[in-house]
Amino acid sequence: MKIVFNSSPLIFLSRLEFLDIFLDSSDEFYLPNFVAEEISAKSDAPSQQIKALIDADKILVKEIKLLSLANRLNMRLGRGESEAIALGTELQTDYIILDDFAARKEATRLGLNVKGTLAVIKKLQVDGKITISSTDQLYQDILAMNFRVKRSLFDAIFSD
Repeated sequence: MKIVFNSSPLIFLSRLEFLDIFLDSSDEFYLPNFVAEEISAKSDAPSQQIKALIDADKILVKEIKLLSLANRLNMRLGRGESEAIALGTELQTDYIILDDFAARKEATRLGLNVKGTLAVIKKLQVDGKITISSTDQLYQDILAMNFRVKRSLFDAIFSD
């Protein structure tokens, strides 16, 4: 499978220590050039981990070719989201990982399959790759990272 990321899901998965586990598969993971540059501009632990994964070719950085699409999207969305959606369209990705509501809506409108950080975490749990001993603690952890999600949505995703 081909999977395209935007920066925030990568950073949240890294902070939660789930990124390596998620990338440990035969899937192909991609980032648009701008998102890679955005991440490499920082020097915190998640950025360092993501840079190492790029250097190890676990995440492939691609220059987008659909510039006109990215530029049109950029009128309404951030540049990272716009380029991720353009790259997802270009690569005919199996899915794109975005958290921003407007970006998710736009990607869906363009026919892309969209997943968010919480869906990735839920998949890791369902596949038995991680154990979540307390969903209350996970919710508190993600709130502490400035991940914005309503408790009702979180509960709907993580209800057994």
